[in-house]
Amino acid sequence: MTHEQILDILNFRHACKEFDSSKKISDSDFEIILKGGQLSPSSMGIEPWKFLVIQNESLREELATVSWGGKKQIPSCSHLVILLSRMPKELKHDSSYIHHLLTEVKQMPQEAVENFKGVIKMIEDTRFQNNDQALLNYSCLQTYIAAANMMTVSAMQQIDSCAMGGYDQKAVEEILIKHNLLNKEEFYLTLMIAFGYRINEPTPKTRQSLNDLVVWIK
Repeated sequence: MTHEQILDILNFRHACKEFDSSKKISDSDFEIILKGGQLSPSSMGIEPWKFLVIQNESLREELATVSWGGKKQIPSCSHLVILLSRMPKELKHDSSYIHHLLTEVKQMPQEAVENFKGVIKMIEDTRFQNNDQALLNYSCLQTYIAAANMMTVSAMQQIDSCAMGGYDQKAVEEILIKHNLLNKEEFYLTLMIAFGYRINEPTPKTRQSLNDLVVWIK
């Protein structure tokens, strides 16, 4: 892939405000987008995320009524993804999730598991100092990495996307809980992303220059 092709992909991606509801993303193309999230980097490989793919139309209508930042995107997109982040108690060294991740997913030997948990405990004590809000922020920041990768993979396939944070947090949570899609003890509602195909062409991107953004230390 040339530099020009990379720039074309990055310029293709924009916050699509309305999608062509008659066009649907194929199963294989959308699986690659999900793989972009699954294979994203996370601090210490803890994968503190979960992706809800909302295709039920009546549920989308409910969500759109409490999402001022997605009133056009949610009903018209091909696929709607809600990204959840694990709550602080799920990410602590002695949680059942961390034990499952280390023993069953990573399949570490017992000694390595205990060493890894020790490192997590050290981070809890030194960086986060038992501040659950700081740990939640950390969890959400990891999830945003997955979100960015999913949107970039989408653009690589000429598929549009729009990340949405403009919603009533409590109202969306209540809708998800009502439909048994959210356990607030385990997960925190972090972000929505709509995927599909644009109905209108975007305006050209405007960005600060690299000279304004980048400081070289030589």
